[in-house]
Amino acid sequence: MEEHKYTEVAPGIWGMKIVFVNVYMIATGPEEWVLVDAGLKGSACRIKKMAEELFGEGNPPAAIILTHGHFDHVGALHELLKTWKVQVYAHLQETPFLTGQVSYSAPDPTVGGGLMSILSFLYPNKPINLGLHIHPLSKDGTLPDMPDWIYVHTPGHTAGHISLFRSRDKVLIAGDAFVTTQAESAISVLSNRKKLSGPPKYFTPNWVMAALSVRKLRDLRPAVAATGHGPTMEGEELANGLEDLVDHFKELAIPKQGRYVNEQFPSRSLSRTFLGSLIIITALVTFGLVKEMKKH
Repeated sequence: MEEHKYTEVAPGIWGMKIVFVNVYMIATGPEEWVLVDAGLKGSACRIKKMAEELFGEGNPPAAIILTHGHFDHVGALHELLKTWKVQVYAHLQETPFLTGQVSYSAPDPTVGGGLMSILSFLYPNKPINLGLHIHPLSKDGTLPDMPDWIYVHTPGHTAGHISLFRSRDKVLIAGDAFVTTQAESAISVLSNRKKLSGPPKYFTPNWVMAALSVRKLRDLRPAVAATGHGPTMEGEELANGLEDLVDHFKELAIPKQGRYVNEQFPSRSLSRTFLGSLIIITALVTFGLVKEMKKH
């Protein structure tokens, strides 16, 4: 096994970065394991290879748990489900986005912070349809095939966003409720530069709920946090970062502008100047991003 490809988050938990987003595999028994999130479209082969190296060939996960259903967390699902005949679980409030019923709020490229934000108008927000594969999680916070874990409903980034918590060693898989890099910056996410931050600004429509969710996770006092974007964070760095984020959420997390910042006066259109800038910047960076993705 080429261990450098994977990060050991904590005993029995491994993560893999796929371009700019993370997936996680959790051992739940001698040979049993669970997949958390499914990365980008086209990454199924990498995910299956990781599973084979960690858990052996022909050993599918007992279940797939989704923190939420944005395109970069469900991209490989359809391909994986052709091989793995397993159930997929998400929060009840997330299931309309996973059964083809409802689209996510459109990404907002006006929030600032870097190229990931500027390019977000290209990111898909249409729902996928998992059909009979998708099942709502139990309302009591338990997780299927994960007896040591609970989930915490952490809305804001999406309505049915969840985070996973293992109380015995206080390991948190936060999803995108908060992240450990500056998600709006292409340089930060591609280089995995560590910085505890709020949820990705360009794809978060409800900042009131997002703030409450970060506070809820801070109150768990996690010792280790693995997030949807960025490297693993632990110890005092994590504790101090979460305290700072909770205490200064408005300044650190909420964008100074954007269509979801003030729900009473949403931006209804982008200026021609801004659209022109988007086109120029897109032309300049698309080649570089595509080249980076091909490396993976």
